Amino acid sequence: MKTVIIGANHAGIAAANTLLDNYPEQKVVMIDRNTNLSYLGCGTALWVGRQIDFYENLFYTNKEAFEAKGAEIHMETSVTRIDFGAKTVYCEKKDGTTFEESYDKLILATGSLPISPNLPGKDLEGISFLKLFQEGQEVDRQISDPAVKRVAVVGAGYIGVEIAEAAKRRGKDVLLFDVAPCSLASYYDTWFTDDMDKNLQDHGIETHFCERATAYKGTKRVEAIVTDKGEYPVDMVINAIGFIPNTELGRDHLQCLANGAYHVDSHQQTSDPDVYAVGDCASIYSNALQAETYIALATNAVRSGIVAGHNVGGTQLDAIGVQGSNGISIFGYNMVSTGLSVKAAEKNGIKVKYSDFEDLQRPGFMKENAKVKIRLVYEEGSRRLVGAQMASTEDISMGIHVFSLAIEEGVTIDKLKLLDIFFLPHFNQPYNYITMAALKAE
Repeated sequence: MKTVIIGANHAGIAAANTLLDNYPEQKVVMIDRNTNLSYLGCGTALWVGRQIDFYENLFYTNKEAFEAKGAEIHMETSVTRIDFGAKTVYCEKKDGTTFEESYDKLILATGSLPISPNLPGKDLEGISFLKLFQEGQEVDRQISDPAVKRVAVVGAGYIGVEIAEAAKRRGKDVLLFDVAPCSLASYYDTWFTDDMDKNLQDHGIETHFCERATAYKGTKRVEAIVTDKGEYPVDMVINAIGFIPNTELGRDHLQCLANGAYHVDSHQQTSDPDVYAVGDCASIYSNALQAETYIALATNAVRSGIVAGHNVGGTQLDAIGVQGSNGISIFGYNMVSTGLSVKAAEKNGIKVKYSDFEDLQRPGFMKENAKVKIRLVYEEGSRRLVGAQMASTEDISMGIHVFSLAIEEGVTIDKLKLLDIFFLPHFNQPYNYITMAALKAE
């Protein structure tokens, strides 16, 4: 049995490891157009901001590791087309030589592409994106240039906010733009984003919300960014607007969602029974929405790769859906969320109520302490939990996993009211904020 995997980052790697570690009869061929694999892009801002000393550890495996397991791997190789009828993949190496790979099963792990706005001046030097390792290195090279003093970041989602912090840590003047009225609008309600916006502003980042970039100006290199509200001199622009699924190879053959992502079932199988899709190029099932959707996260990519690997190997394994759990830490302020915000629920036609609570992490007599705020979002009729958000300067990240599991299992807000939570002053309060938020629900 021969399986060809196109794409060798998180999802493709998870699928390959699953096959190589569990199914010795499998011949695995991996193809990727990049020079490297397994880059943890979420660490780019940490490196650019010098919060870590070395970028090398952002790679967690390499080509040699897969070859040692028996895989055949082609790096710096592009797939030009796929003949799904003949089950053949056509490839071209960096030097222009071409070859073909036949397959019994095909796993598409082609990921996503950064959204590139078609604006006047888009080809000027000094305009960067953040996705690949090379792009992160280029951003770092430019930020290291003393001549670069003012940096514009377009997009105030996770990547935009993180790279804005990194640039500020490197001593740059930073302007952060977004068409939304706040940062992190896709993940949190305003009760939380107001705090993050203030956090950014208090640390010297100039925020420009409800403002759309319309052009870049300059002769050879970018010298200014133009929006629908003004023009601002800058020495560098970093675009972090978002991502779209990279599905060019199969969109004419495979069933896709409206946004272009491959439709897959609970086995990661596409509309072609011999083709599987994993990671950012594929759809995913949301337990909060109780519907198929698109959520581009590395954790989802890994899980989908494992599921596909076992099903291709012959062991039936169903995906259990996801909640889209996520988190961010900016200048020491931590925010985590899972499922749907109130805003996201209403956008998707789900009638919800919510319960808010704010308190100290530990009893007031403890010297080390901080405020914690929490919001629980639940469906009106069923009262099932559909979302949770938490924020603090404390590391409260592990708490969000409780709510992720609760959403997956369809737990109601009422079930959480008497949840068995231990108490010790070193860790929490006797009236824990998780319990108190649930108790405050109608």
